[in-house]
Amino acid sequence: MKKRIFCLMLGAVFAAVVLAGCGENTGNDPSAQQETVKTDDTGAGETEEKTDEEVSGMSDEERAKEVADLIDAIYVQERTAETDELCEKAKAGWDALTDAQKELVEGEEADPDYFGRDTGDASKDDPLNSDDIGENEILVVSFGTSFNDSRVQDISSVEKAIRDANPDWSVRRAFTAQTIINHIQARDGEKIDNVEQALERAVANNVKNLVVQPTHLMHGAEYDELTDTLEKYSGSFESIAVAEPLLGEVGSDASVINDDKKAVAEAVVKEAVSSAGYDSLEKAEADGTAFVFMGHGTAHTAKISYSQMAEQMKKLGYKNVFIGTVEGEPEETACENVINDVKNAGYKKVILRPLMVVAGDHANNDMAGDEDDSWKSMFNASGAFDSVDCQIEGLGRIKDVQDLYVSHTAAALSGTGKTAGAAGDAQDIPSDGEYKAKFTTDSSMFKVNEEYDDMGTLTVKNGNMTIHISLESENIVNLFPGTAADAQKDGAALLEPTKDKVTYSDGSVETVNGFDVPVPALDKEFDLALIGKKGKWYDHKVMVTSPDA
Repeated sequence: MKKRIFCLMLGAVFAAVVLAGCGENTGNDPSAQQETVKTDDTGAGETEEKTDEEVSGMSDEERAKEVADLIDAIYVQERTAETDELCEKAKAGWDALTDAQKELVEGEEADPDYFGRDTGDASKDDPLNSDDIGENEILVVSFGTSFNDSRVQDISSVEKAIRDANPDWSVRRAFTAQTIINHIQARDGEKIDNVEQALERAVANNVKNLVVQPTHLMHGAEYDELTDTLEKYSGSFESIAVAEPLLGEVGSDASVINDDKKAVAEAVVKEAVSSAGYDSLEKAEADGTAFVFMGHGTAHTAKISYSQMAEQMKKLGYKNVFIGTVEGEPEETACENVINDVKNAGYKKVILRPLMVVAGDHANNDMAGDEDDSWKSMFNASGAFDSVDCQIEGLGRIKDVQDLYVSHTAAALSGTGKTAGAAGDAQDIPSDGEYKAKFTTDSSMFKVNEEYDDMGTLTVKNGNMTIHISLESENIVNLFPGTAADAQKDGAALLEPTKDKVTYSDGSVETVNGFDVPVPALDKEFDLALIGKKGKWYDHKVMVTSPDA
């Protein structure tokens, strides 16, 4: 199995096929034009046009080699002035190959799957790279994935959760892996900002307050590189705050466990058990089933986080849960050691699932691939288990994990003295708990049920506020934290109603629609759009005031 290694490819000569009418498959048409791309030590390219005779004289292997060289040229962890052009040439060259020639594409990093593998519909993804940001931005930074379906389910889901909780702040995206950015751009034409591009975009848009939320699992090498980059922009904004990664602070040894690790352990085990069709982890154990969660692994000092997660599973009483890593760092998490642990514990059925935010290349290939060195293959090859199944699902699609990221963002916002809706003014947030609070609107047609005297239940958790309101009827079908225009955009996350029973003073009972509304700030108006049964969206201003425990 090919391990992805990020490297600079210096002093190489790359060639690409470029056809008139880019993207058209001309097969072996000798009249087609081709160009050779030459790169110097900086990656700058010049093109040399091949003659018709040279084109017609090329073998299938030579044509495939040219495309492989171009793929290798963009499989680098540095963006240059020629990156856009090379991405276009690589895709054009691929499209010009016959099916038989595509199967011959093979390079240091290149293979037929680079362009040929179906990973889902990229058009469902929002790269979040638009301008018109405003003064306050939350930049969600991820490693990234070229698996389109996983990007939507695991990364976009986290971004949307943060956006929905912070309607007065603009949410934008950045990836740290340039190799992945180039892959998506070349194959699908979708352009995603790297961290430097996203920060330059923020500067150009006159952003004043920047909060950065990494979706990284831990305080590892990627997190360190991110903070180093942010230091270069420290004078470009009035404030910069960096939120915690998913597992929070690392801790000094395996016994140091925080609430974030506990929350992630509970969330991922719950999802894995449910996906496997068991009512509980205990019933899975009784059935002889073990769950193995595979992380990436790292040589960074943060690798102790995996040992802490294993310790957390033990403290929760999860006897049939094991932690492993692709890289085998720390050592006890190597595949062969995990296989022995599961076998010695007597379990005969194994379910593999990634302990990664995204179910991307590692989950699909290193864990669930068919090659001999995948975890699935090695568990099967041990001969110790009756069945080995895989759940290719990232952490980012789990609601509880999304909520944890939202709370980390809220803590970072609080640390800057600004909440999501404050727009520059500090706001006091009550301590965690439940409160009665007043919910007022700008319309007599949109209000809390008269039985509750404009009051709703305000829940505060980790600095994040939500108010539950029961309306007067079921006529309002959905709400949206924002404007009516934004509610009608593709991918807008609408608030779905609950069915609330209201008992009136005369003893009668009525079912009405209720909603859990994110509250960006107390004592400050915010946008809340609604749509009724007639299917038309309306803008409204609402306010939450007077919380009383």
